[in-house]
Amino acid sequence: MVRVFVLNGVNLGALGARRPEVYGTLTLGDIERRLRERFPEVEFDFRQTDHEGEMVGFVREARESDGVVINPGAWTHYSYALHDALETIEGVPKVEVHLSNVHAREPWRRHSVISPAVDAVVAGMGPYGYEAAVGYLLRGAEARRGDPSEVNP
Repeated sequence: MVRVFVLNGVNLGALGARRPEVYGTLTLGDIERRLRERFPEVEFDFRQTDHEGEMVGFVREARESDGVVINPGAWTHYSYALHDALETIEGVPKVEVHLSNVHAREPWRRHSVISPAVDAVVAGMGPYGYEAAVGYLLRGAEARRGDPSEVNP
């Protein structure tokens, strides 16, 4: 079974209530349920925190996983600690996810210090971005296990 950590950062515990016109009406619990239903073959470890040091600890725990989906929230733009933690789990595929299209929003949201430490970025797909990220990780897991149809997942 493939094990995937889904890490959500600062303010994401308020999904569904915080700016639904931007982030949608689904809660984090709703997104978790959808992922479990869509990918029953995956063992998920869902975490959310508003504390940067705790998130760094979650990333370190994920070093034994098959992949990480991370929505860092506002830490995207300034957390070099989180960037460095993601770099330390070499060999674990990582996908950065954003519900909104950060490139179409305020200029300060367009820069990520996290992106250089991950393998892929998904933005602007709402909750489907999480599904795309998990699908990417699963294709990569298949390729690492020797499925020749999965080239450059």
